[in-house]
Amino acid sequence: MDAAAAPINVAVDLVVLTLRQGRLSVLLVQREDEPYAGTWALPGGFVQLEEDLLAAAHRVLQSEASLGREHTYLEQLRTFGDAGRDPRGRVISVAFMALGADLPDPVFGPGAADARFWNLTDIDPAALAFDHAEILGTAVERARAKLEYTTLATSFLPPEFTISQLRGVYESVWGTSLDPGNFHRKATRSPGFVVDLGTQTDGTGGRPARLFAAGEGTVLNPPLLRGGD
Repeated sequence: MDAAAAPINVAVDLVVLTLRQGRLSVLLVQREDEPYAGTWALPGGFVQLEEDLLAAAHRVLQSEASLGREHTYLEQLRTFGDAGRDPRGRVISVAFMALGADLPDPVFGPGAADARFWNLTDIDPAALAFDHAEILGTAVERARAKLEYTTLATSFLPPEFTISQLRGVYESVWGTSLDPGNFHRKATRSPGFVVDLGTQTDGTGGRPARLFAAGEGTVLNPPLLRGGD
C-alpha cells in the first residue's frame, strides 16, 4: 500500500494523577501485547467508530482503571501525532489528564499484565512505551501550571479538608515547600476557592484544625504563583 494512503488511527491516552502518601503519582499499565510487551505505559486505547473522544477517554478509565465519571476531573491535554510514535502504523493520540482524590487501586482490563500507581520520582521516563514520557511530562506541567491560576487543587482532596492538606497538594505537585502562614492567608482570601465549614477536625493526635470545602470558583484571583512569596 502506498504510504500516503495508509490508514490513520486515532487513540486516546490518559495521564491519571493522584496523591498517594502525599506524593504525586500516576497510573501506569504494563503492556501484555506487542509492541512494547512487558513495558509500562499510560492507559489508552483506540477510539471506536461510534465514539467521540471524551466517551473513549471515559471508557478507557473504566476498563483499565475501574474509575467512573464520579471519581475524576478530566480534561483534554494535547494531540500527539509524530509519524513514528507507534510502530504499528500511523496513530494520532489525543491525550487527556485525569485528576482525583484517593483513587482506588486499578483493576486492569484486557491487554494489560499489571497496573498500579507509580510515584513520579520512581519512574524512568526513558523506559516508558511509545512517546508516553513526553505525554506524561506535558500533563504534569499542565497540572502544575493550573494550580497557579485555577482552583484545580481541590480535585486532589476529599470533600472536607484542612488548609494544611490543601497546602500539601501544592507542595506535592510543585515539589517545593511553602510558608504555612502565607499560604493560609492567600488560600482563604481568594474568592470562591474554599468555603469555611465552621467545623473542626476531632483533634486526635494533635490540635484541631478548621475544615473547608471546595468553593464554586474556578479561577484564582490573585493567582498562587510558584516561587511567589
